[in-house]
Amino acid sequence: MAQFIRYSEHGGPEVLTIVEGPVPEAPSRSVVVEVRAAGVNPVDAKIRSGRRGTRDFSEPQGLGADASGVVVAVGEGVDGVRAGDEVIVHGASGAYASHVVAKPSQLVPKPAALSFEQGAALGIPAGTAHQVLRSLGLREAETLLLHAGSGGVGQAAIQFARAWGANVVATSSPGKHDRLHELGAVPVAYGPGLVDRLRAASPRGYDVALDAAGTDEAIEACLELVADRSRIATIVRMMDAADLGIRTWSSAIPSTMGPEELRLRAEGVAEAARLAAEGRFHVEVSARYPLAEAADAQRESEAGHVRGKIVLIP
Repeated sequence: MAQFIRYSEHGGPEVLTIVEGPVPEAPSRSVVVEVRAAGVNPVDAKIRSGRRGTRDFSEPQGLGADASGVVVAVGEGVDGVRAGDEVIVHGASGAYASHVVAKPSQLVPKPAALSFEQGAALGIPAGTAHQVLRSLGLREAETLLLHAGSGGVGQAAIQFARAWGANVVATSSPGKHDRLHELGAVPVAYGPGLVDRLRAASPRGYDVALDAAGTDEAIEACLELVADRSRIATIVRMMDAADLGIRTWSSAIPSTMGPEELRLRAEGVAEAARLAAEGRFHVEVSARYPLAEAADAQRESEAGHVRGKIVLIP
């Protein structure tokens, strides 16, 4: 039997339950992956709570987009994927499970350099960071101002930027500065005097800014330090972006996520896996929960102090 996290109404983490059912069969042009780990992302809680729109509860709904595992069944019309392949899954539906159905376009081969837990942590963070930085046009020798550098998206953004030859100054709480140093960023603490500390950290200024924190302090620092607002983005304050004259990309605002942005997100997962295989991309997994404790994993995620990623283990 397979296990799946399901919910039948919007609400707090307590609406998540674990149910058993048959292992899915592979539909045409799809595969079934036995999940070894599933990634927990902040957007999952927004979907569960109804903050990303209401869902049809004529039947229980699944949750989660990211996972990694082993292909156990291959449907008709699938080429290039075989049973036994170790894969990273991104953009799937219902990844909080022991088995998930995915299309070949949602799979990336898992490099040996990444554990299954690390592979499950790649999807949304790596895809988002890659797409945003490419859309902002970050180039070699430029300097990126990054808020919330120790989170999943932040850590991915630092590593992409450094791989492309850019400089990074990243904000976080002081207890997380060691991780930012390891990844090649200059860390700066949040709090009063932030703009002055950021100026001191990069006397030549900043070319691009990415807000992954969503605080007024972070937004104000971006606006103060980056002259070209078209090169400032937020992935938290999406609904405020237009009024601020800055950029955002989110499925909550369909007009911001066209084919090019979706392509860049998928490309980012593959790029992160390639860099990981070369020893140039490292994934920090900060907490592991059994699948049955998905509610507790989401409570920790919603608390907003996660360093790296949380994963579920079926």
